[in-house]
Amino acid sequence: MGVPMEKDPREEIIQAWYMDDSNEDQRLPHHKEPKEFVSLDKLAELGVVSWRLDADNYETDEELKKIREARGYSYMDFCEVCPEKLPNYEEKIKNFFEEHLHTDEEIRYCVAGSGYFDVRDRNDAWIRIWVKKGAMIVLPAGIYHRFTLDSDNYIKAMRLFVGDPVWTPFNRPHDHLPARKEYVDSFLKEAGGNAIDASA
Repeated sequence: MGVPMEKDPREEIIQAWYMDDSNEDQRLPHHKEPKEFVSLDKLAELGVVSWRLDADNYETDEELKKIREARGYSYMDFCEVCPEKLPNYEEKIKNFFEEHLHTDEEIRYCVAGSGYFDVRDRNDAWIRIWVKKGAMIVLPAGIYHRFTLDSDNYIKAMRLFVGDPVWTPFNRPHDHLPARKEYVDSFLKEAGGNAIDASA
């Protein structure tokens, strides 16, 4: 008998799965039938990295401090997304859900509530990533993605950034941007000439 695998503590607050293609409310889970979950390792292969942090003590959290220093996240602010707190809520939530990319990393640390980040895999299929309180996620520059709340309609996220923040979204298609080309070369092209097994 093999030793049972240690459960990754991130899995309690970050889950990912392939989405169905129904046009129902974007805030529903949109699981395929049967459900098809995606591992955090598979997300890492797409450049999406994550941590589980202590959201109740983010002001004094040494681990957060270490991550910020190691990755150069000098800028920090908070964004609350819910109908009561976000001006032009309906319009903003529509914009967040337009498929887009950024020329810098998108770093979000969920300190309260929950929401969905959807990213494209190597075959352009949507993977839905559900982040809950304590989850910190980094979407690499150049990855096509979108965001929506889940049916609880609330998230409070810390936004981190290297240097002065630039939040410009480039709606798809923007394949000519250097950030997109770098992303494709780093994560979507076949590594070392080996064929990528999309099912792995």
